[in-house]
Formats: sequence, structure tokens, C-alpha cells
Amino acid sequence: MTTVIVTIGAALALAALVGWLLTSRSGAVREVRSDSGPGADADATDLDLSSSGPTVVHFSAPWCGPCDRVRRVVDQVCDDMGSVAHVEIDIDANPAAARRFSVLSLPTTLIFDIDGQQRYRASGVPKAADLRSALQPLLA
Repeated sequence: MTTVIVTIGAALALAALVGWLLTSRSGAVREVRSDSGPGADADATDLDLSSSGPTVVHFSAPWCGPCDRVRRVVDQVCDDMGSVAHVEIDIDANPAAARRFSVLSLPTTLIFDIDGQQRYRASGVPKAADLRSALQPLLA
């Protein structure tokens, strides 16, 4: 009986560790090198990017619950930073764009500089402070 309890406890601890490892990078804003990374060199001409500053592009769908949280965070950051544009792309309406930028899960957020180059990427709900930190150097 004690062996069964210890085994179950170890299995639960392992499952918790695996769950934590799988979600620990969720929402992290990562820099995308121009020569590698998912969608780094994809054509962004049809995404309606801003020509006067950086653009935050957020892929979503009506059935995606966390996408609402991303929308609120991105709207808040864009309102605070002034010259940062926000484009939301519904993957059900535009699956080609999602494929082009290797969007495999929702929500996914991309940050483009004024020249239309993808600079950052986040899967999950990013923190407002992380978005601001990524966008600040692109405003100069």
C-alpha cells in the first residue's frame, strides 16, 4: 500500500514538472533573427503593417479564449506607446497568413519593425512589460 502511494505521488510530481516545463515559455517575447526562426523571412505585405512605426500583429480566432486577453494587453500597450499599430488576424478567415508565419498555436503575437521585418514573436499571452521592452528600441 505504501509503495502504491509513493508511486502515485512520484507520478503526480513528474506530471506537475512536465506541465510546468511545457508552459514556462508561454507568453515569452522572443527575438527572431532575420535568417532563422518560424516565419522570419515570410512576406508580410498583405498584413496591413504601419509605415510610420512598429506593428504588433496578433493571430486569433473567435473561439480562442486567451486571444481576448492578448487583445486587451496589446491595445493597452499600443495606446500607451502612441506610434505602435495593432493588427489582429483571424486565422479562420486568413489561414494562409497563419501558415506563412508558422502559427501553430493561439494566441501568437508577432512584432514587426517599420521596415516590415519580423523582430519578435510570442506564443501565449505576453506581459505588457515584455511587449513594451521589445517595442521601445523599435521606436527610435
